[in-house]
Amino acid sequence: MQLSHGGETLPTGAPVARWSVEQVLALAPDAASRKAGTRLGAAGPWSGTGCDATGAVWGLCKGSGSTPYRTVVDTTGPAYACSCPSRKFPCKHALGLLLLRASDDAAFRPAEPADWVATWLAGRRARAAQKGGSSAAGGDGARGPVDTDAARKRAERRAERVTGGAQELEQRLGDLLRGGLAATDRSGYGLWEETAARMVDAQAPGLAARVRELGAITGSGAGWPVRLLEECALLHLLDTAWLGRDRLPDPLAATVRTRVGLPMSAAGPPVRDRWLVLAQYDTPDGKIVTRRIWLYGRGSGRTALLLSFGAAGRSPDRALPVGATIDAELTPYPGGGQLRAELGEQFGTMASAGPPPGLAAAAAPAVYGNALREDPWLEAWPVTLRDVIPVPSKDGWQLADAHAGTQAGAQADSTADEPADGPADARTGSALPITPAALSRPGLWKLVALSGGGPVTVFGELGHRGFDPFAAWDPGEREEGGGTTGGSLVQLV
Repeated sequence: MQLSHGGETLPTGAPVARWSVEQVLALAPDAASRKAGTRLGAAGPWSGTGCDATGAVWGLCKGSGSTPYRTVVDTTGPAYACSCPSRKFPCKHALGLLLLRASDDAAFRPAEPADWVATWLAGRRARAAQKGGSSAAGGDGARGPVDTDAARKRAERRAERVTGGAQELEQRLGDLLRGGLAATDRSGYGLWEETAARMVDAQAPGLAARVRELGAITGSGAGWPVRLLEECALLHLLDTAWLGRDRLPDPLAATVRTRVGLPMSAAGPPVRDRWLVLAQYDTPDGKIVTRRIWLYGRGSGRTALLLSFGAAGRSPDRALPVGATIDAELTPYPGGGQLRAELGEQFGTMASAGPPPGLAAAAAPAVYGNALREDPWLEAWPVTLRDVIPVPSKDGWQLADAHAGTQAGAQADSTADEPADGPADARTGSALPITPAALSRPGLWKLVALSGGGPVTVFGELGHRGFDPFAAWDPGEREEGGGTTGGSLVQLV
């Protein structure tokens, strides 16, 4: 019997995942932990290693003291425990243990957990069961009754402040346009920072962030007034949408509230599925670090985004093994597209089973265009591209449909009497430019090496700046008809 962290059986026949070296390193909270964990990824410092069918892995790591550190990892979480004093999760000992497991499976014999391992696992599963039971029984009542009237009044007061900020921002945008955008580079960044501070005072952090982005456009290179005008128009659209939110459909109104910066809670029925972990990466957002984890539901066909946050200089605690599949419940947040979700109960971790279904590069822009209907301020949309080849272009690199040339040639043969520009039009959109941000990352060269001039499957975000690749699958075995099955996942960010 295979057990999850909550004491429930995993789906019949579902193997507990054994992570690869790359998946383990992706869990590291920072570069220093990654380096230290790598040093501990050999058998030398370890003794008493073992594993069981529930996904638990444990061992004793020799340190500077006389007593070795006790380290245990529940891979179904994942969750970690170690007797070392480190406050990082996972610590270097947990990383070293998992790296040893990834590179030398023979070092871990299936066994009954040691007493200290069993005690930790039992406590963890008891807490998970208690949490699940209290939720089902209305566990929130333990915190005391919620004062709905007070909460409603607070929300109304904040909405009034945001409305005042939006009205002021509209006046400032009007003054800006009347004075001419080309003159803004002489005002310096202080103009934008002062306006952003006013939006912070109005409790509209989303508006403040967009104002700061306007300041970064001024004087940013050839054609900057055009880019500034486009972003001002989007900001004006968001202002007017907030001021007229009562007339908007509920999903769009929820999107506007999120874009303005009001807090939202996950709502709606949870979706249980086998979620493939597509990518995980951190980005600094001012004084915090934001971790984004992309998931794909095998049964539902949905793509979901998990967000978690950490203080500046520290990675968020949540981490999932890229390339693995977790059996879990996700609760979506309201708003257009409903991409963001909250991770709920997890029932186990299984090995990956290949990439999700993908699109041809020519079909991808229409998917992004449809998403813009529900969220006009959307920068990019998650897309999996099938059978694309990274090729150099005049301005950088692009992802081209592997079969575009064959399809265009066949169409040219069938339309020989058409004007000469017919086949060229048929190939429009058969290649997508890679974003400038991705061109400067080493992941681009990983992708080129993985392809080797052949077609690959790539997951990333498609936006108005191009395609940003996050993960790819090695070509795998060839299928009938020229496609590929897709092998192991390689993270590119």
